Amino acid sequence: MIRCHLARLMGEQKMKISDVVRATGLSRNTVTLMYKETAQKYDVIALDKLCELFSCDISDLLERDANH
Repeated sequence: MIRCHLARLMGEQKMKISDVVRATGLSRNTVTLMYKETAQKYDVIALDKLCELFSCDISDLLERDANH
C-alpha cells in the first residue's frame, strides 16, 4: 500500500487544503483525496507541484507500506 504524507507536510506548514489548492493550482478534489489518503492513483504533475510547494522529494510525500 502506498501512504501519502500530504496531511503531515501540511500540518508542519500549518496549511489548509485551500492554501494548497491556491498555491499549486490543483483541484480541491485532488488535494482532498491525497490528504485523506483515499486517492486510487496519483498524477505525476500533481506530485511534482506538491514536491515543489513543500521543497521535498517524492519519498517525503509518498511511502510504500509493506505491512498492508
